[in-house]
Amino acid sequence: MKSKLKNFSLLTISTLIMAVGIYFFKFANNFTFGGITGMAVLVARFTPLSAGDFSFIANILLLIIGFIILGRDFAAKTAYSTILLSISLSLLERIFPMSKPLTDEPLLELVFAILLPALGSAVLFNIGASSGGTDVIAMILKKYTSVNIGRGLLFSDMLFTAAGFFVFDVKTGLYSMLGLIVRSALIDNFIESLNRSKYFHVVCTDPKPICQYIETTLKRDSTLVSATGSFTGDNKYIILTVLSPSEAVKLRNFIRGNSPGAFLLISNTSEIIGKGFHSV
Repeated sequence: MKSKLKNFSLLTISTLIMAVGIYFFKFANNFTFGGITGMAVLVARFTPLSAGDFSFIANILLLIIGFIILGRDFAAKTAYSTILLSISLSLLERIFPMSKPLTDEPLLELVFAILLPALGSAVLFNIGASSGGTDVIAMILKKYTSVNIGRGLLFSDMLFTAAGFFVFDVKTGLYSMLGLIVRSALIDNFIESLNRSKYFHVVCTDPKPICQYIETTLKRDSTLVSATGSFTGDNKYIILTVLSPSEAVKLRNFIRGNSPGAFLLISNTSEIIGKGFHSV
């Protein structure tokens, strides 16, 4: 129940963050990167449909495709996020109608048009959901190919972004292309940051207090490997464990105070699959 509540909160908050970035900074400046919402800018230019209403229709169609290919759990989370995003955009259009950008600094607005949706998308991808649209296409590409999320978004959104050169002007098209490239890179970096853990190699002569601290205080597990020092020939032990960044600080401080002779190798990793981390 706690896990479901956490996922629901993350779905809601990340989707609302995306809605703010898309409506106030992306739609207002006619930036065309970002798949369906980018295409919505183009459609709103030539049809009676508003950008928010078009996003809702297109997202429903892609959601059906996602349900068929990616499964029920993904579809349920994405359906909630898609509907919430579409409703939020439609409400913002009616509550805060905008006839021009918030500022006269397009580069500043581009930064927020990139950062807010990229952060929201990264959180959604990280919990096995998406905001719909071409994010669904990126998830399908990730499932069946070696293409990562960011690159998948770059491929799927390139056409809509390029259209900005012809529909609006070169300046808007260039801003949109820059936004697409930066957003694609940021999403992968955000996802990696959200999943970042610390991988420990601890070489010591007495592993018992360290292992006990890991198990009883940090509530984690570890693997113990027998080893021999190549220079001294002494018997050694290598403790292998993976911890969150905050847990890593605690373990490092414990070893420093209680096993000062231990040798530590600590590295960053974001691909941890197993109990306590991500399932396969």
